[in-house]
Amino acid sequence: MEFEMIAKTFRGLEEVLAAELVSLGANNVELQRRAVSFTGDKMLLYKANVQLRTATRILKPILAFKASNADEVYEQVKKIQWTDYMDVDTTFAIDATVFSDEFTHSRFVTYRVKDAIVDWFTERFEKRPSVRIDNPKMMLNIHIAQKQCTLSLDSSGDSLHKRGYRIAQNEAPVNEAMAAGMLLLAGWDGKTNFVDPMCGSGTLLIEAALIALNIPPGLYRPSFGFEKWKDYDPELFDSVYNDDSNERPFDFKIYGSDISARAIKIAEQNIKSAGLSKYIELQVKGVKDLEAPAGECLIVVNPPYGERITSPDIFEVYASLGTTMKHRFAGSNFWVISSHEECLDKIGMKPSERISLLNGALECSYNKYEVFGGKRKDFVVNRKERY
Repeated sequence: MEFEMIAKTFRGLEEVLAAELVSLGANNVELQRRAVSFTGDKMLLYKANVQLRTATRILKPILAFKASNADEVYEQVKKIQWTDYMDVDTTFAIDATVFSDEFTHSRFVTYRVKDAIVDWFTERFEKRPSVRIDNPKMMLNIHIAQKQCTLSLDSSGDSLHKRGYRIAQNEAPVNEAMAAGMLLLAGWDGKTNFVDPMCGSGTLLIEAALIALNIPPGLYRPSFGFEKWKDYDPELFDSVYNDDSNERPFDFKIYGSDISARAIKIAEQNIKSAGLSKYIELQVKGVKDLEAPAGECLIVVNPPYGERITSPDIFEVYASLGTTMKHRFAGSNFWVISSHEECLDKIGMKPSERISLLNGALECSYNKYEVFGGKRKDFVVNRKERY
């Protein structure tokens, strides 16, 4: 039986996520604000949690209604036959997302949804389920856009960006789902070498390897929220989880380097935890000393922005990156994300593409640079002839 689902993501990755869903066989795929709605069956719900790279949560709506205040939300939520989804001893938690002029306090909305569920059980069983923030059996999400409210079951539990392979981290690591989105936006498909010259704790390297080998990112996770649902089908989930028919060989290499020996040690631990050591080569090396591998390669960099990680001369970091790319990586494309336009200007090249992304709370520009050999004029002419 088909039902509606919503996959949540980061701003700027909606179209990438929609393409992922289409390739999984989802129907009625529609872009939303930091989310994509779609329809499918229970198998697709399980697949979405295990296989999607850019989703953070998969929600299953159970009630949609209009409300002007929190008391109206309470009345609507109390109409649900709650024993269809949980029992009186089921621990639960509620997450609220509110974009509305009518509702100014998301926490108050959360309280009223909780009250409605607790009161529903108390009136029928003279007992009440407990709210539990850590590891509840049931996660619920209330989403309010102006007066339109949607109450959903959260099938993921912990955010899907928490893959399960990270055992150590450097300062300000890029979120795993964001890293995968950056790679997919850059067109990474595992058909060339890959280079990250400021690899930090190794997130981009690991996500690049998972994409290249087509390994589902959810394989490392200890659990998903839907495993605690009343209608959980363990045999169906096992068939999804153990299906390795789409995995593929990777005949190239992934190179990671960082000027920090500590960062490389952390990256080494995470890569080993993910079981990907044979595909990824690590070196303690500054950008100035970087050498291009033989053959074509894609370069993706998440350099320090100067927000959380400070560098003695942040502009010099970007200038070095630009110089090294121009002199040693002719014929390659490289992508750089940063929240500072002045830093990106120091690369000394004009981006051929610019994508706006929200990395955590930071408004970022994700820029593509095409590195050409010889004169720019010749490069432009040749490119026109190619296309």
